[in-house]
Amino acid sequence: MTDPTDTKNCMRRISIAPMMDWTDRHCRFFHRQLTRDALLYTEMVTANAVIHGDRQRLLGFSADEHPVALQLGGSDPQALAQAAKIGADFGYDEINLNCGCPSDRVQGGNFGACLMATPALVGDCIAAMKAAVDIPVTVKCRIGIDDQDPEQALDALADSVVAAGTDAIIVHARKAWLQGLSPKENREIPPLDYGRVFRLKARFPHLPISVNGGIATLGQARALLEPRDGVTLDGVMIGRAAYQNPAILAGVDEDSDAVAPEILDAAFEAMIPYAETHLAEGVRLSSITRHLLGLYQGVPGARAFRRHLSENAVKPGAGLDVLRDAMALVVARRGTAAIAA
Repeated sequence: MTDPTDTKNCMRRISIAPMMDWTDRHCRFFHRQLTRDALLYTEMVTANAVIHGDRQRLLGFSADEHPVALQLGGSDPQALAQAAKIGADFGYDEINLNCGCPSDRVQGGNFGACLMATPALVGDCIAAMKAAVDIPVTVKCRIGIDDQDPEQALDALADSVVAAGTDAIIVHARKAWLQGLSPKENREIPPLDYGRVFRLKARFPHLPISVNGGIATLGQARALLEPRDGVTLDGVMIGRAAYQNPAILAGVDEDSDAVAPEILDAAFEAMIPYAETHLAEGVRLSSITRHLLGLYQGVPGARAFRRHLSENAVKPGAGLDVLRDAMALVVARRGTAAIAA
C-alpha cells in the first residue's frame, strides 16, 4: 500500500472521478473507508462560488479523505487562481480544472467542455493557477467536442497546458457533443477511443496521463495500465461504477478482485460514528446513506439493505438505529464466500 500522504505517488494509478451531486464530502469519506490509495475528487465547484459563496459548505472536508483533489469550473484565469489558492489553503492535495463537462450550465458559463475550443485560454488558466499554489494543478478534458478532430483538438489542449506547467492530464476518452446530446448521453453514446489517450502519452512520456470513461471493473482498469506498443499510462479514473458498486474500491489497495465481507462491514461500521457527528450538526441521515446503497451489491440481503435505508433514512428524526438495522439484514443472510469485485 502506498503512503496516502504521498500525493505524487498515490494520485495517478487509481482515482475516483468528480461526479456532480454524488462525490460530496459524505461520499468521499465513505469511499476512503474502502481504499486508502485511490485519489478522491470533489464535485465540480465553480470558481465564483468558491470566491463568493459559503466556503465551509462548499469546500469543507474531513482530514481522513486525503489524498483529495478539488475540481474547479471556470474560464477566468484570475478567478480560478483565487479559487485555487482558497482550495489549497483549505488543505486540498490537488487542484483540477474541468474541461470536460458538457452540461447546459457550463455551456452557459463558457467553461467545462467548451474550453476544448479555446486551448490558449486553458493554458492561461493553468498558468495563473500554478502561480497561485504550490500543490499540483491538473486538467480533466475530453478528446474533443462536436466536429473537432480528436487528434488535433487534444494535442492543441495538451500543448497549451503542458507549456503552462500542468502536473497531469486526465482524459475522458470520448468526444463531448455540446449540441444534440444530454450529459447522460455524452457519457454513453460517443464512442470510446482509449488509443487516443495512449497516443497522447507517447507524445508526453514524462507527464502523468490518466484515462477515464467506460471503466466498470478493476480488471478493465488493470488492462488499461498495461503497456501498448511500448506506452504505459499512469492512471485510470473510475466514475459511476465506483459509486454504484463501491465494493470495487475495496480491491484497489490490494489489487484484488475478491473482497472479504469483513472489509465492507468495516467500511459501513465506520459510517456510524461519522453519521452520529454529522447528525448532531443538523445533517439529515439520508444525505449520508444515499451514498451507501450500493455497498453490498450482489450480496444476499442487499435488496433488503437498500430498501431499509431508502425507506427509513428519509424519515424525520432518523438516527443510527437505521444504519444498524440495515447492516443486520445483510449479516443475517451472509454466506462465507468472498465477494467478487
